[in-house]
Amino acid sequence: MNSIETTNLEPLIVQNENIIHLPLGLLGFEHIKKYVLLANPEEAPFQWLQVLGDPTLAFLVIPPFEVAPEYQPEIGDEDSAFIGLKTPQDALIYNIVTLRANGRATMNLKGPVVLNRYTLTGKQVVITNAAQYALQHPLPVVGASEN
Repeated sequence: MNSIETTNLEPLIVQNENIIHLPLGLLGFEHIKKYVLLANPEEAPFQWLQVLGDPTLAFLVIPPFEVAPEYQPEIGDEDSAFIGLKTPQDALIYNIVTLRANGRATMNLKGPVVLNRYTLTGKQVVITNAAQYALQHPLPVVGASEN
């Protein structure tokens, strides 16, 4: 077992069965293969995909259906086979969130991180219907009034 420190969370005991394997890494971080998914109830529905062994490097992620219920990503057969998905229910999908300078946030709907919920092996994929979705899909501002 490994223990990792997080900046806002209590140290977490990580067991091999909790480690997320991304054999190809993430775009721009291809050399990093192991992560842990961390959640803080106060930050829900956001979670952190933290690099195993480096508490200073984590990616803010969100299950897309929390804020974009109409999202219907199509995962290609090659990607499904790579991840080991037998049915759509085998998949866990997270989208990487980018915090913008103006206080707004967007999520990448074209390139979600798709995990096999049983093996925790995953891949950042370009969905086959990417043309239907934005690379910088705006997230709603909490507490914003609509006029």
